[in-house]
Amino acid sequence: MKNTFYLYLLLLGILFACQNEDQSEEMTILITEVKEKYAPDKRVALFDVQWENGILSGETNLPEAYKELTDRFSSNNISYTDSIQILPDPALGSKNLALVTNSVANIRSAPKHSAELATQALMGTPLNVLKAEGSWYLVQTPDAYLSWVDAAAIVLVDQNTMDEWLQKEKIVVTEMISTIYENDSFDQIVSDITAGNVLKLQGYENGNYQVILPDQRRGIIKGDQAVTYDTWKNSRSTSDNNLIQTAKKMMGAPYLWGGTSPKGVDCSGFTKTIYFLNGMVIPRDASQQVNEGELIDNDKNWDNLQVGDLLFFGVPATETSKERVVHVGMWIGDGQFIHSRGRVRVSSFNPEDENFDAPELARYLRTKRIRNQPSEHILTVDQVLQ
Repeated sequence: MKNTFYLYLLLLGILFACQNEDQSEEMTILITEVKEKYAPDKRVALFDVQWENGILSGETNLPEAYKELTDRFSSNNISYTDSIQILPDPALGSKNLALVTNSVANIRSAPKHSAELATQALMGTPLNVLKAEGSWYLVQTPDAYLSWVDAAAIVLVDQNTMDEWLQKEKIVVTEMISTIYENDSFDQIVSDITAGNVLKLQGYENGNYQVILPDQRRGIIKGDQAVTYDTWKNSRSTSDNNLIQTAKKMMGAPYLWGGTSPKGVDCSGFTKTIYFLNGMVIPRDASQQVNEGELIDNDKNWDNLQVGDLLFFGVPATETSKERVVHVGMWIGDGQFIHSRGRVRVSSFNPEDENFDAPELARYLRTKRIRNQPSEHILTVDQVLQ
């Protein structure tokens, strides 16, 4: 009789374990479905949610995804304990926004200086702040990129302060690399600056701009190295000449993984910077940029290409593997494109050209046109800075 009782308990335990395993699999499927709908790209959307022992835990910055998941749990009569953190973290208080205070802020894949450089943001760029970890903040850039920035590179602000910053008259740096000085003797340096940096305009005297940085430092910029924001904005155009001029001003700039400024750029950071300095904010990575715009060519028919078209390179898909987009450049005409590989350089697909680039020709995938191609992932500078 005792053996029969123990056998009964064993079978009951197995049955209970199987039921738990089935329920866990069902929960995982629900979570995965919601994640694939709202956050298929973890670089731009955070939905890190788990199910274990009746508890939903994790975090997300997508209230609509959280609502759909919990609604689906309720509609399926699933009992659970809700431990999901909706970001931004309430511990931030009202200061869940930030402005970049360095000429270029390094934004990393993890909250430590040794982590991979994921992207960069220029001085004056507004950021959404999601949470803090030590002296690091998880932020989202205007192009929706999610990564970590050291507190020393930003200033935390509330919505009122951000609105004030955006509404004040500003200037934009036009010189590729320059300097803010303490006064018009130009001997004491406040900060270095790069093209695209945005500062508050305090005054204009003796041909120079008096400026206030996002963290309230003050200084002087030489008058020929910046223009007012309205002047800059109204002169921005993705014309052939503007795109080529901007790109060639960065010739020789060193390749920097994660770089998006004239100080150093990776391949997609280079194309992103070209377009930003001409009024368009495009996605960060080559594997994101390739999803935008109109397909122009995938058969090496260069006659179809126009200045500004983006050329993508990588490894084609096979029966057992997905396509890998690993490089991007911009077409500048006459069989040539400009790109960041080692440094910013011009390459050619013409075998007779001294800049003929056989390796890139061999891994060419396709060309996309993003100019005048509306997209929810492409913004104007006004949508970011005004």
